[in-house]
Amino acid sequence: MPRIEVGKPTPYPIVIGEGVLKEVPPPQGPTALLYDQNAEGFAQEVAEALGVPHRLGLKGGEGAKTLEVYGQVLSWLAQRGLPRNATLLVVGGGTLTDLGGFVAATYLRGIPYLAFPTTTLAVVDASVGGKTGLNLPEGKNLVGAFHFPRGVYAEVGALRTLPAFTFREGLVEAFKHGLIAGDEALLEVEGLSPDHPSLADYLARAVAVKVAITEEDPLERGKRRLLNLGHTLGHALEAKTRHALPHGAAVAYGLLYAALLGRALGGEDLVPLVRRLLHWLSPPRLPPLTWEDLLPYLLRDKKKVSESLHWVVPLGLGRLEVRPLPKALLKEAFALWQEELARLALLEG
Repeated sequence: MPRIEVGKPTPYPIVIGEGVLKEVPPPQGPTALLYDQNAEGFAQEVAEALGVPHRLGLKGGEGAKTLEVYGQVLSWLAQRGLPRNATLLVVGGGTLTDLGGFVAATYLRGIPYLAFPTTTLAVVDASVGGKTGLNLPEGKNLVGAFHFPRGVYAEVGALRTLPAFTFREGLVEAFKHGLIAGDEALLEVEGLSPDHPSLADYLARAVAVKVAITEEDPLERGKRRLLNLGHTLGHALEAKTRHALPHGAAVAYGLLYAALLGRALGGEDLVPLVRRLLHWLSPPRLPPLTWEDLLPYLLRDKKKVSESLHWVVPLGLGRLEVRPLPKALLKEAFALWQEELARLALLEG
C-alpha cells in the first residue's frame, strides 16, 4: 500500500490503497465526523472503525463551500461542546475536504483533522498540502487558511462508487502534476479506471509531485504557485458558470489556455497533449463567452499581486514560469482558445 510521509511544515502520512482504515491510529480525545452524503457508506465504515459518536452529513459540491454552510458546521460542533483536543474526521470529495479543513482551522482557533478523500480530485489535490477554504459569490477560494491534516487516508475502494466522469475529471489534476514535474507517466490517463491494478501507485505518484512542492514552499510564496497551472482561467470559468462546470473540467480548459500562452511565448507546443486530455475527458461544453465576461473574475483571482495577475505558463514539460502577461497576448490566446474549443466541439451554439 503506497505511503508518503510528508515532512514539512507539519509531518503527516498519506496512505493510498485498499483497507486504509487499518492504518489509522485511533485519535486521542473526542471525535466528530463531517461527511459527504454521496460517500455515506464509507463514512459509516470510518465512524464504526474509529468509534465516532458525532456525525454530520452534507450534500457535496461547491454549494457546501459557502459562509452559510461553514457557519452551520461550526454551530453543530459548538452545540456538542467539542473541546480543543477534539479531532474532526472529514470524509468526502474536494469540496467537503476544503470545507472540513477550514472548519478545523478555525473552530476554537484550530483543532486537528484527518482527511478521508473519496474522489480522485480529493486524493490528488484537495486533501494534500494544507489549503482549506470557501467560495464567495465574487470568486472561488477567496476565503481560506493553511491548516495541515494529521493524516490522509485514501480508500481506493471508495473510488469504485464514483460516476465515470467524476473519476476522470479528478485525474486532470494528476495530469497537471505531470506537466509540472515533466513526468510523462502521469500524462497517460486514458487507460486508468477504478479497477486498474496500478491505480494506487499512479495516484501516489501524482501526490508525490504536490508533496515535494508544498514541502519546499508550504505557504505559496514561490514554487507552490506552479500548482495553479490551468487554475486562473479555470476558476473564472467555474465562477462564471456558477459552478455548473466541475473543477476538473474547468482546469482542463484552463490547461489548454495555458498551453496556448506557452506556445505564443516560444515554448514547446503542449497543445496536442491537452487536446488529447480533453478528448478523453469529454467535459461539458462551454456556453459562448467573451474575454470581458471572464475579466471581472480574473481580476479578483487570489493569485493577483499588487495590480498584476500572474499566470503560470508552461514552456515545456517540467519547465514553467509565473509572470504577468500583456493584455494583448492574453486576448489573442483567448481567441485561439475559442477556435480550439470549436474544433473539439466543446462550445455551445
